[in-house]
Amino acid sequence: MQYPLELTFKLWAFAPQISVMDNQGSLQFYVKQKLFKLKELITVFADAERSKPLYYIKADRIIDFSARYNFTDRDNTAIGAVKRRGLRSLWRARYDIFDGDNVIMTIQEKNPWIKVADALFAEIPIIGLLSGYVFNPVYLVSRPDETLVMRLEKIPSFLSRKFTIKAMNQLSEREEQQVLLSLIMMLLLERTRG
Repeated sequence: MQYPLELTFKLWAFAPQISVMDNQGSLQFYVKQKLFKLKELITVFADAERSKPLYYIKADRIIDFSARYNFTDRDNTAIGAVKRRGLRSLWRARYDIFDGDNVIMTIQEKNPWIKVADALFAEIPIIGLLSGYVFNPVYLVSRPDETLVMRLEKIPSFLSRKFTIKAMNQLSEREEQQVLLSLIMMLLLERTRG
């Protein structure tokens, strides 16, 4: 893939929708989350028309704070999984990325004070509309030895939610799939937190 990637949440959509573009402006992934599902099942498509499924993200249990989200390709071959670290994630978002049963990488929010400041600033009448320009969270993906491999950062914007993903280190194709699917799932879970 051609980095940096840009993730954009569709504005004014009832169900969350994400487009992932490479630095050439080519669509890499399109995600539309279905609402009102007890057990989360998300399809990642290659096109905005949703005719070419690439991956599936499926929760291992019904509505749970620390559910594990398993990734498979269109042939139902397991790719990996991501899981929030339960109560440890209340203050600072933390997710483990799995290959089988082994944790191979971690996603961690760089500065948890950003979401606190954003929430407080957003409550100020009229001025709060500008919080998207001022407070922008950063998430770091690293290996167990703390080698940084990717960085996801919110781009300052007025109403839409735009993020950029930068590769910081070499990854295998499988690791790249695991990290990108984990970041997409994390954004869907964290979107209400700033």
